Amino acid sequence: MTEQGTTPDNTAQDSALRQAPGQAGDQRVGAAPAPQVPAASNDPARWGRVDSDGTVYVRTPDGERVVGQWQAGDPAEGLAHYARRFDDIRTEADLLQARLNSGAGDPKQALASAKHLRDGLAEAAVVGDLATLAARADHLVALAEQAVAEARAAREQARAEAAARKEALVAEAEQIAADSTQWKAAGDRLRTMLDEWKAIRGVDRKTDEQLWRRFAKARDAFNRRRGSHFAELDRQRATAKARKQEIVAEAEELADSTDWGPTAGRYKQLMAEWKAAGRAPKDADDALWQRFRAAQDRFFAHRSEAFSERDAEFAENARRKEELLAEAEQIDPSTDLDAARAHLYRIQERWEQVGRVPRERVRELEGRMRAVEERVRSAVDARWRRTDPEAQARVEQFRERVEQLEAQAAKARAAGDQRRAEKAEAQAAQWREWLAAAEAAVANR
Repeated sequence: MTEQGTTPDNTAQDSALRQAPGQAGDQRVGAAPAPQVPAASNDPARWGRVDSDGTVYVRTPDGERVVGQWQAGDPAEGLAHYARRFDDIRTEADLLQARLNSGAGDPKQALASAKHLRDGLAEAAVVGDLATLAARADHLVALAEQAVAEARAAREQARAEAAARKEALVAEAEQIAADSTQWKAAGDRLRTMLDEWKAIRGVDRKTDEQLWRRFAKARDAFNRRRGSHFAELDRQRATAKARKQEIVAEAEELADSTDWGPTAGRYKQLMAEWKAAGRAPKDADDALWQRFRAAQDRFFAHRSEAFSERDAEFAENARRKEELLAEAEQIDPSTDLDAARAHLYRIQERWEQVGRVPRERVRELEGRMRAVEERVRSAVDARWRRTDPEAQARVEQFRERVEQLEAQAAKARAAGDQRRAEKAEAQAAQWREWLAAAEAAVANR
């Protein structure tokens, strides 16, 4: 191979990168530092020669090796040219090690570059310390292989961590699908979990597909269970709506009823039935409730008006009965019983015509009237007992019997029949007692 001309001088670039092999990152492979490769351009004659016919040789541990021809001028310039080419390879090695030390770039690409550099040294047309550069290349290959292994381990760890995160999402999704009834919160969580799932990278295809099938199955199971729940809820709400429509219809029919007690009781029952019916769809439920309350309010407003009128009427009735009581309580049956009875009878007729009074006044007013009626009735009973014909007849009968027995006793004594006289006197004494009792009964009536 014949070389013409020279390449640019790389002395400045060499100076900038010459310290790279000594950096801390270079210690990744074992404890020995990277071989220090001297710049060939500093003393190219140390590493090669140019013979009289222009053949350029490089010295190696295995002897000299032809690297090219130099016919363009001074042999020293030829050595310098090939030395600069060596320095270019050395610079390439420095740059590669700098990338490996910094962790930048693809470790596999760095390994390929290191192997390419190492494998090309045996045929490289350069002049320099090839033995040290070869050792440096071996070091770079080992360094790149270590970087590849570390990158692989990091990928495996990241893959395991990503799989674990997806496994956790699957377990959470399966738990939600199994027993969660917080439908909105659980649905929102599943959507968030899907976004988290998409953000997780690095899981191998087989594992990812297996986990995805479980995750999708859990989501589908939750959606089916939620759909069944809301379908049943819709059915229940439709049933509740129909029942509440019936309740509202009846409430509106009762709104103008004047059968106050039973109707108020029925409204109370309808309220209980409304609560037991459950919730209808919100819009329908609100509208039906407004109709129900309106009907109920109309009935109770009418009842309140009626009760107000009735209360006023009852209060007036109570006042009128108080006036009748004041008149009745002036009756004195001891003076003229027949007049008293007639007067009370007229008051009772007027009393019945007055009508009802407030409930809380009934006992008071009726009690006062009964007291008057009892006083008159007692006077009537007393007079009847005093004028009872049968009681008087019994008194006269007892008196005649006493007189008969006394006459019999006197006749027997006059005839000297002492025994018959005593017997008649004893019988007369008995009848005399009965006579006294009958007279006392008549007198006490």
